[in-house]
Amino acid sequence: MRRRRAVAAVGAVSAGLLVLSACDKPTPLSTVTVGSDSISSEATCGGEGEALKTADLTKCLQDKDAETITVDPDETVRFGVDPEVADKRWTILMNGQPLTEDSAKTYRTVPGSVFFNAQYGAQGDSTKVAIVAGNGKEGGQTFTGVWAFELKKGD
Repeated sequence: MRRRRAVAAVGAVSAGLLVLSACDKPTPLSTVTVGSDSISSEATCGGEGEALKTADLTKCLQDKDAETITVDPDETVRFGVDPEVADKRWTILMNGQPLTEDSAKTYRTVPGSVFFNAQYGAQGDSTKVAIVAGNGKEGGQTFTGVWAFELKKGD
């Protein structure tokens, strides 16, 4: 009787490990915080460390299902990435154009008013923002992940 239980337990553990090994590892998260509200997302494209093609990067920046957050122009917008993303450097794009220089920090802040200012390429009451990972300093334009967000103007 004990032997059957032991065999059953070993079988259950083996089956569990097999199921877990078949799962994809989630991509690192990026987070946008405004005041006490936050949104987080896994990579829209890439995020596993392999280089993205330019055509794929352009398509990723047009993500229609991007997480959305409301931004009061007087608030500060905080962007955060997992340490493994920061290790490879990252930047913030606004409407497809670089808004910040690439960084190895896990956290950046930008005044909310920037995202609705025509001087920075904003149009209307919403702005597409992307966090793009890649080693811009060391390897030229090698991008490995995109996290897309939409910022909507609030009061």
